[in-house]
Amino acid sequence: MTSPISDYFDYRLDDNGAPYLAVSIRGIMLLRLPATNKGTAFTIEERIALGLDGMLPPEVTDLERQLQRLYANYQKQPDDLSKYQYLRALQERSEVAFYALLERHLEAMVPIVYTPTIGLAVQQFSASFTTARGLTVSAENVGRIEQILHNYPWQDIRMLVVTDSSAILGIGDQGMGGLAICIGKLALYTAGGGLCPFQTLPVNLDVGTNSEELLNAPDYLGTRNKRLSGEAYLQVVDRFVAAVRQQWPKAVIQWEDFAKNVAFEVLERYRDSIPCINDDIQGTGAVALAGLINACRKKGETLGEQTVVIAGAGAGGIGVASVIRDGLIRAGLSEADAKRKIYVIDAHGLVATNAPHDAYKLPLARSPACFQDWGMGERNPSLLDVVRHAKPSVLIGLSGVAGLFDETLIRTMAKHHSQPIVFPLSNPNANCEAVPADIYRWTEGRAIVATGSPFGEVEWQGQPRPVGQGNNAFIFPGLGFAAVLGECRRISDAMVLESAYALADYTAEHWLEQGLIYPPIADLREVSLLVAERVLAQALADGSATRSDLAELDLAAFIRAQQWQAQYLPFKYRPAATP
Repeated sequence: MTSPISDYFDYRLDDNGAPYLAVSIRGIMLLRLPATNKGTAFTIEERIALGLDGMLPPEVTDLERQLQRLYANYQKQPDDLSKYQYLRALQERSEVAFYALLERHLEAMVPIVYTPTIGLAVQQFSASFTTARGLTVSAENVGRIEQILHNYPWQDIRMLVVTDSSAILGIGDQGMGGLAICIGKLALYTAGGGLCPFQTLPVNLDVGTNSEELLNAPDYLGTRNKRLSGEAYLQVVDRFVAAVRQQWPKAVIQWEDFAKNVAFEVLERYRDSIPCINDDIQGTGAVALAGLINACRKKGETLGEQTVVIAGAGAGGIGVASVIRDGLIRAGLSEADAKRKIYVIDAHGLVATNAPHDAYKLPLARSPACFQDWGMGERNPSLLDVVRHAKPSVLIGLSGVAGLFDETLIRTMAKHHSQPIVFPLSNPNANCEAVPADIYRWTEGRAIVATGSPFGEVEWQGQPRPVGQGNNAFIFPGLGFAAVLGECRRISDAMVLESAYALADYTAEHWLEQGLIYPPIADLREVSLLVAERVLAQALADGSATRSDLAELDLAAFIRAQQWQAQYLPFKYRPAATP
């Protein structure tokens, strides 16, 4: 029977309390395993003791010198996709070096390992494939899922990011390629949240693809069948979830980039049986609410005073609407009044109760009474109709339709508000509903703007205008890490809501006076610490956490102590135990 990799090395403390790694493998294997490869940082003594003598260049270099060389080579890469491939290759050579480099250059590298560059990596996954990582579960192998999980080299898995690749960013069904986005998300769980990378697992549920381009591509590496649906699809997911619960009972699942109907169904189907979140629904909702709270603070207004229009009724749009509704209720509004503050627009116009809609939209559907005096007749109000008549102070885009927020729409909104709040959040940049420079121009520089992907600062009449980035990376690493540390039985809506307020409060304390409604990505580690602390406290308060012994601890200190550090440890050889 195959032994897990962790059987061959062990984290220990010496007599003075200093950490080291006891290893029972020697020679070339130490250089081939990303978990143990220190490259030229192996000391002369380690090289002799571990059978590496002569296998490395004579010069011993520490991690800092390695990082200088690695970053210099990173900067030489000709384009963003090449930079992504360079970092992925480094991750497959040395986990420690990869995460140390990423942590030191978060501002530059998060857009490479995550959105927007990850979209290109997903599209080119098969053509660029070099090294296996994570797991792929399909209808063909799900009958062997228990053995597949047992064979995985790490056996203390606490966080899985799982996709079926049906709705990747704004680029749709990507089949096998979705595994790349799970890898990218988990990189941020470690670099941003501090979760040990050897406790994480990226998973692609390869249930086929409806993309004819992929099915006909000669280099496509996924299952060449049409996408499963209905009961056949759920049987695969049911079997997978049951096996995860059996193999890793303390694990948390983050569902990622599921098509809108399936996204809500999967979340509701499993959220009470295994701790899980859907980042597109809950993470997007939390990050949007956090930005909205700080935009209100910047204006000197309350959240309860705002009227919100959300363009896009997929997983992200309904997720944002739901979390904002919860925020309005927390601000003191009744559920009915909170709902009246929100208008959701889909491809057919306002989501209203007098028209058929998918079940997941119905909780946010508006009564026709809300627009009976708008002069619509039998016509359903369009996005422009809603903006013209409802006079929203907040406009949020999650439609994936580039240019949807045109000049007429923005100028109509700006007529009624001195500082309109406009968040075109669709990813990647090419799908953004409006570019920030246009929004500032159409509002004479008065708007408060945030986007989903990074945009540079805009200059208006000689003055800089910041563009906040509503990046889910500010939410999910801290939220998920808190669920792991609390060994949560569920991830409650209150935990998600608290993550939004934690992000908002961090930004208000450190950046709001400088005009920012979101922090810079460079602050990701500190943001995630506060999010994890506040969410873990909420989980303990509402009974979601099973670690009741944490209630008396200084949670911030506890979380810091649990964060994995990207540093090389001394190695000491220990012979393998005799069976």
